[in-house]
Amino acid sequence: MRKLLSLFLLCALCLVANAAGEVLPQQQTPRATTQTPPPPLPASTCAAPDFRAFDFWLGTWVVKDQKGNDLGKSEITKVSGGCAIRENWSGGVGQNTGTSLNYFDRSDGKWHQLWVGSGGGVLHLSGSFEKQKMTLTGERDSSKGRIRDRIEWRALPDGRVQQEWNISTDDGQTWATSFLGFYSRR
Repeated sequence: MRKLLSLFLLCALCLVANAAGEVLPQQQTPRATTQTPPPPLPASTCAAPDFRAFDFWLGTWVVKDQKGNDLGKSEITKVSGGCAIRENWSGGVGQNTGTSLNYFDRSDGKWHQLWVGSGGGVLHLSGSFEKQKMTLTGERDSSKGRIRDRIEWRALPDGRVQQEWNISTDDGQTWATSFLGFYSRR
């Protein structure tokens, strides 16, 4: 049994030496094999005002229409160390759910949203916060042709957030409201 153990240890040492590419002479000391991990990003990496422009939308919400009818619920949280915002939407009974990831991209100076709904709908939007509202736009193909989307969020004086989604099927000449919701904190 001892011979077998000795043979096993000798084989293991040979494999390690072979993996290193050479056997070091006894007078040399091997280099440390552990690498120092990269330093963590500073906490302020995404704390600049551009990254905080959509913070007014953070929270747990009940969403209603203009008449006060429930449209759904939404939870909006910071993710990825505060560098992105995730929305989890749940429509009323029998309606779709969906998730969006929203983030500010330094490279183009714009906010972006990727929305994926349980019905298979996908939106790719981009835009900016100007004139006290976040406006994101994008285009998509549908069975009826090309659709332009424009979604605006604005903080209201009473603490609610208004979201208005308009669509255009004529290259932006005319717009129709597809969704108008008022987010109230739960």
